[in-house]
Amino acid sequence: MNEHVGLHQQSGSSYFLLYTAAVILIMALLGYWYANKWNKENTSKLKKEQKAALKQKTKKMRMAAHLLLSVSIIVVIVHFAKDLGKEYDVDTLNLKAAIEVTEDKNYGAEHSDDPVSYEMKIPTSGTHSPHDLKFGFYSEKPANEMLVHNLEHGDIIIHYRPGADAQIIEQLKYFVNFREAGAGILAVPDENIPSGKEVVVTAWTKTMELAEYDETKIATFIYEYINEGPEKIPAQIRRGGGTM
Repeated sequence: MNEHVGLHQQSGSSYFLLYTAAVILIMALLGYWYANKWNKENTSKLKKEQKAALKQKTKKMRMAAHLLLSVSIIVVIVHFAKDLGKEYDVDTLNLKAAIEVTEDKNYGAEHSDDPVSYEMKIPTSGTHSPHDLKFGFYSEKPANEMLVHNLEHGDIIIHYRPGADAQIIEQLKYFVNFREAGAGILAVPDENIPSGKEVVVTAWTKTMELAEYDETKIATFIYEYINEGPEKIPAQIRRGGGTM
């Protein structure tokens, strides 16, 4: 893939900062260990000049350790502040990739607490639960009845194969941070992905099947169809899903 949405850059730079902080912290701990060791060696058996020199050496090492500890803390703060300050703007997903999207039959949008037998293995409409799900990454597949409710509100659902490799999982965890008004993203494992396909992305009455994981196509699908369900709920009411 030639175009990316910042996934690889995010993971690489974030891990580098954490590794750097860990190395600096180890150096600080070693500094404290040496300072403590030298302090214990500074006994009355030493001459006055030796005691003064060892005391000065210990003081410098302890100051260096304090400095290294402070730097490691700052690096960790920068790492988390970087993630907290990151904006997930749906407009950045407009990568204009060529996507093939199936226009599915609309099976209605009735609500029911009873189990539903869907015509489609990965349904994109139909009778569904009166309760929806929170946006985010799921390691276990929620009920279709609840997923369809999310689609009704304009959410995007990325269905991935159970046992997907770590890089795909990491990228899906990035995608689920995006929001558009009251709509969001869910990533769920699904045994019903058709043979020969790796990922299925759905919106209300829309399906995109991918033989290979392609983040540019997923990004384009999200940009095109998020918040396009038949029932739009304001963000201040949905608050990340799971509220209806």
